[in-house]
Amino acid sequence: MTVKSTPALDLDHLAQYTLGNRDLEAELLGLFRSQAQLYLDRLGDAADDKEWRDAAHSLKGSARGLGAFALGDIAEEAERMVDRARRAAMIERLRAAIAAVNLYIDELIG
Repeated sequence: MTVKSTPALDLDHLAQYTLGNRDLEAELLGLFRSQAQLYLDRLGDAADDKEWRDAAHSLKGSARGLGAFALGDIAEEAERMVDRARRAAMIERLRAAIAAVNLYIDELIG
């Protein structure tokens, strides 16, 4: 039995979002790379629950807009978190998921 892994980025979704414009896709992928790190920084610096939720929500929307659905699901989980003691571990999960998307982007563009 072969297990098929889901790619970090749904390219069909991205192509629909950009109407197949490869230049726009490349621009959005580059923008995602820089924005994702900013969202992680905002999560790490969140002074209260609202700042945490807002940063997680922004990351969720950015990820899902591109088709990085697994990352979007983790960001949604972060958005709903109320246990502050688990936030550092959640940031590490998000960091790993973002790294997977970025690696996929590198392989796609490289």
